[in-house]
Amino acid sequence: MRIEPSQKMSIFKPAIFGELKAAAERKKEKGTEIINLSLGSPDLPPAEQVRQVLSDKSALENSYGYTLGGTKRFHDAVANYYKRRSNVILDPDTEILKTMGSQEGLVHLPFAFCDEGDIVLTTNPAYVAYEAGIKLAGALPYEMPLRAENNFLPDLDAIPEDIAQKAKMLILNLPGNPVPSMPTTAFFEKVIAFAKKYNIIVLHDAAYSEFYFKGDRPFSFLSIPGAKDVGIEINSLSKSFSLAGARIAYMVGNAEVIRIMKEFKSNLDYGTFEPIQEAGAMALDNAEEITERLRQTFKQRHLTLTDGLKRIGWTVTPSDGGMFVWAKYPYEMNDIDFVFEVIAQAGVVMVPGSIFGSEGKGYVRIALVQEVTALEQAVERLANLKILSEVE
Repeated sequence: MRIEPSQKMSIFKPAIFGELKAAAERKKEKGTEIINLSLGSPDLPPAEQVRQVLSDKSALENSYGYTLGGTKRFHDAVANYYKRRSNVILDPDTEILKTMGSQEGLVHLPFAFCDEGDIVLTTNPAYVAYEAGIKLAGALPYEMPLRAENNFLPDLDAIPEDIAQKAKMLILNLPGNPVPSMPTTAFFEKVIAFAKKYNIIVLHDAAYSEFYFKGDRPFSFLSIPGAKDVGIEINSLSKSFSLAGARIAYMVGNAEVIRIMKEFKSNLDYGTFEPIQEAGAMALDNAEEITERLRQTFKQRHLTLTDGLKRIGWTVTPSDGGMFVWAKYPYEMNDIDFVFEVIAQAGVVMVPGSIFGSEGKGYVRIALVQEVTALEQAVERLANLKILSEVE
């Protein structure tokens, strides 16, 4: 019997993370302690009260039925969270949709709104799931470069008129993955005006919204007047509340977009385990306390790594938030070759920037998922690299 993949499988390329892991394992076998800064998986545990709710609810006999959509408890918690944290009023019934992790929502959204050949505006570099959803839907990505001269924000003025006229959707991610650039009110206002002019749906991926190091609250796209007219925000409990494996997130915003996505999802899944939704609601209800501890930890890690890399001659993208450091190393070496050379020499695992797009060449993404002492050790190891092609 001959088994062949579909033509759509050609969209997917083997992820580099498996190769990075294998290289790290080989180095570990030689006695080197590995410092893994590749995956953006939270190393901090969920808050105790969140774990307790999950445990208690899971023990109940009646907790194992289909939930279909989001529970009222979870939807109300999301609405209350947005009102408290961002001063955004949401209707729990019409402007909130629970998803099984944010990646599910990100990949499914183009299916619901894009026809074959439609254009989706996305960034370069960008989180890899965006391209997967766009191409699976048969749409075409138009990449907006993120460059230092524009503070690593996309330049909407540089989009050709014919592309803007054909565009169906615009995907933003601030602070982002891999580039942790921060949004501004002026930028979001420009996005809203652009979207209204060209009738474009805006998706703001706010997975790292609680990873801010200045100010007193997260910056929501929906807090800008007119944002709900043009789009939605998707957020996840994976990062901010260390619930990555629980797979729970939500879309909020434009009621018609939410209605269509509800209809789409009703054909795909039977909902998220109710105890997970209860735990998620508990996390959202206690966000102020939980995320303050998170921010203090990641702010210290961010300062430690950025200051250390600058000290040894690396160029670090300025940022006041996010879960990653986006840095340009001072060597004339392909970024994929570089990360494997670093593993071989130093046992430090990072992600090459070019897997996120051509604008990532010469950069690496470094996840802040280790304690400060490990980050200090990583910088020390990087300072001692022996690479002949160092830029003068």
